Amino acid sequence: MPVQIGSKTHSFFEPTSLLSDCHRRIEMFLASLERVAAFTDRPLNSESQQALDAALRYFREAAPKHTADEEESLFPRLRQISHPEMEAAICKLEPLEHDHRRANGLHAEVDRLGRACLERGVLSSEESRRFRQAILALIDIYKDHILIEDEDVFPVAGKMLTAADKAAIAGEMAARRK
Repeated sequence: MPVQIGSKTHSFFEPTSLLSDCHRRIEMFLASLERVAAFTDRPLNSESQQALDAALRYFREAAPKHTADEEESLFPRLRQISHPEMEAAICKLEPLEHDHRRANGLHAEVDRLGRACLERGVLSSEESRRFRQAILALIDIYKDHILIEDEDVFPVAGKMLTAADKAAIAGEMAARRK
């Protein structure tokens, strides 16, 4: 069952708005990981185990599709638009892609340690410290990353992309989710 944040979610035909909806889910699951991480050096209750499992699954399965939506569908099309308003947004794409690569390594560490916690029921104090540290690093990356995309890139993209581009992006996003 998809997670719905707020009273409105967007369709694939509003790709930049749908990507912003994904940002709300990312923020929600990061907050969930942060809450759970405070207790991983002792046995988790069933509610915390479920929250950890859901967040790990989201970042393992859905988040890579979001990154592909941006890097394979949206960003290449934006780079093809020659307009002064778009140029400022295009300058931000390479640092955003760098953020994705940095986040991937941290997600792998969080997933590895989170799964260990679910399997064993607890992490060592050192593992728990590394788990919290990786989650805080992800929160730090995503805070600026999401702000740049939601405020600087997506609004311009929403105005500058043609209807055909939006439809193509929508089709590619839907295909990634089958």
